[in-house]
Amino acid sequence: MEIEELSQKNGAIPEQARAKFEKLQNILGLHFGNKNLLYNAFTHSSYVNEHRRKQYEDNERLEFLGDAVLELTVSKFLFLKFPKMTEGELTKLRAAIVCEPSLVIFANELNFGQFVLLGKGEEITGGRERPALLADCFEAFVGALYLDQGLETVVGFLEKVVFPKVELGMFSHVMDFKSQLQEMVQQANSGALQYTIIKENGPAHNRTFVSQVMLSGAELGVGNGKSKKEAEQRAAQSAMVAFKKQQMNKNNNEAQ
Repeated sequence: MEIEELSQKNGAIPEQARAKFEKLQNILGLHFGNKNLLYNAFTHSSYVNEHRRKQYEDNERLEFLGDAVLELTVSKFLFLKFPKMTEGELTKLRAAIVCEPSLVIFANELNFGQFVLLGKGEEITGGRERPALLADCFEAFVGALYLDQGLETVVGFLEKVVFPKVELGMFSHVMDFKSQLQEMVQQANSGALQYTIIKENGPAHNRTFVSQVMLSGAELGVGNGKSKKEAEQRAAQSAMVAFKKQQMNKNNNEAQ
């Protein structure tokens, strides 16, 4: 089946809804060649059930596709962004980014809930705010965008909505480099760690911090971030690399 033939069943959505989707495209700066794909991405199964005669199609198939596209694009971003991360760390971070709570945050930021086509029953029971519905809608939108404009456009969209949050440390709770560094140092019985904020840059509303981590009085790593916590995590990440090199050199010297 050609992409142009997909979702033709949704060509008769209400004119009021069409106007809303035009507004959404203007807000996002993304204009679909096949508008039916866009409509399909926001059509919930409850709406389909209440309009059987018009034979609408819900967004579940696009959700399936969008899930896979997100996995690929986020994986590539993390692979390039964090070259020192292990496979396990990358997997854990990716899972935090594409999980339902995170997708809900992205969808709410874009006000996707107000554009979903819902059945009356789902509307009455607060479907527009239901986490699973919003997460599914975000995935379906990504799937629709991929079919309509390709992977490069999807990446451009994620560069505005998702990737900056990763860089700002929104998912740092799954990248606890401080705990990992502490464990490494303790296992090697190498002394005590100390973190210090050594510099603050920028105005109060857009400040960045530089953190230094010391091991037994010697600098082991430096990192910067939008918060003191993020700066310390970045410093710990840098220190982990330096510490591993120190231990490797130490082991090599002892072996000689």
